[in-house]
Amino acid sequence: MADHVEGTAYPCNHCQAGMMNLRFITYLTRQGGELITVPGFPAWVCDVCGKREFDGRAVNWISTMLRPDAGQSPAPRPARRIPGKKRGADRPSMPD
Repeated sequence: MADHVEGTAYPCNHCQAGMMNLRFITYLTRQGGELITVPGFPAWVCDVCGKREFDGRAVNWISTMLRPDAGQSPAPRPARRIPGKKRGADRPSMPD
């Protein structure tokens, strides 16, 4: 995966002859046996050999969106404990 500044070409590490340029292509992936296509996906593409490197941030975003639990409310987090503090120490004590 590549993380480069948009609009900046860089040499291709695969063929060493071409330049990697930002293009927007159709990204293909499989999830649960189904083919998923994402048009307009950012990728760095070599103008000579065609090698493709996908933008790391975009891949992370699409992976998050395709997770089975995407869009569901997160599970409630357990209460945080303060190190060195006894459980219940912040509660007023019960009168005798």
